[in-house]
Amino acid sequence: MDGGPLRVGVVGGGLMGSGIAEAAARAGHHVALFEPIESARAAALARIEASTARAVAGGKLDEPARGALLARIDRVEELGALADRELIIEAVSEDTEIKLGVFRELDAIAPADAILASNTSSIPIARLASVVAGPGRVLGLHFFSPVPVMPLIEIVRALETSDETIATAERFAASLGKATIASKDRAGFIVNMLLVPYLCSAARMLEEGFASREDIDAGMKVGCGHPMGPLTLCDFIGVDVVLAIADALHDEFRRPELAAPPLLRRMASAGRLGRKSGRGFYEYS
Repeated sequence: MDGGPLRVGVVGGGLMGSGIAEAAARAGHHVALFEPIESARAAALARIEASTARAVAGGKLDEPARGALLARIDRVEELGALADRELIIEAVSEDTEIKLGVFRELDAIAPADAILASNTSSIPIARLASVVAGPGRVLGLHFFSPVPVMPLIEIVRALETSDETIATAERFAASLGKATIASKDRAGFIVNMLLVPYLCSAARMLEEGFASREDIDAGMKVGCGHPMGPLTLCDFIGVDVVLAIADALHDEFRRPELAAPPLLRRMASAGRLGRKSGRGFYEYS
C-alpha cells in the first residue's frame, strides 16, 4: 500500500462507525460503510449528514468540501461489497462473539493483504486475530468519540501484528490528522485502563452515599479542571459500555478495585444507559 488514498471499509454504522467513516472520507479516502442491522442503515448515513452539516454551520467545513466528503462514502448492503478494500475497520457492538463473527467473514471475503482493524475498547486483538488466516494483518485502531473531533487513536499491536501493518496504520492515522499512541494488547489498552477505574470509583462513591452526583462531578470539573465530571462522562460514553470495559478489565487482571460497582449493572439492566437512552446518572431531553 502506498501513501495515497486508501479504499477503506467500515463495518458498523453506529456512533463510532459513522464517525470513522466521516473522518476517513474527509481525509480523502474512499469509504464503503456496511451496517449489519438493516433497519439501522439509514441512520448511519443520517449521522454523517448531520455531523457534516454541523461542521459547515461551525465554519469548519464549506459546502463544496461537504459534498465531496459525502460523495466518497458508499453505503453498501452486504459485507461482500468490502471485497476490494485495503483497510477494513470493524466497529460493531462491544461483544466478543459478534466481533469474532465479523472477523471470520472478513477473513473469507477480504483480499489476503487487506489490513483488518478493530475499534474495540476492551476485547483482546489476539482473540480476534485467532480466526484470521493471516494474523499479522490484524491490529487495534481504537478511536475516541466523537471521532471527527477527538484527535487521538490508540494503535494496538497484538502478538502477531506485523511491522508493515503498524506502519500502514500509522500513515492512515496521520492522514486523518490524528495523534497516535502505541499500546500492547491487553484489556483496556492505555486510556481505558486509566479511565474506567476512575469512572467506577465515582459510581461507587455515589452508590455508597458519600456525595451527590453534582458534587462528585464538580469536584473533578472545577477542582481538577476536567472538561466534564466522571458521572457525566459515564453518561456520554454509555453506562453499558463502561460496564463492558470494567468487566473486561476485571476478567483479565482479577483485581478487586477493577470490579464494576453493582450500581452500573443495575442501571444497565434498567436501560439507564446515559445520553443515548435519555437517562443515566442524569436525565436528558
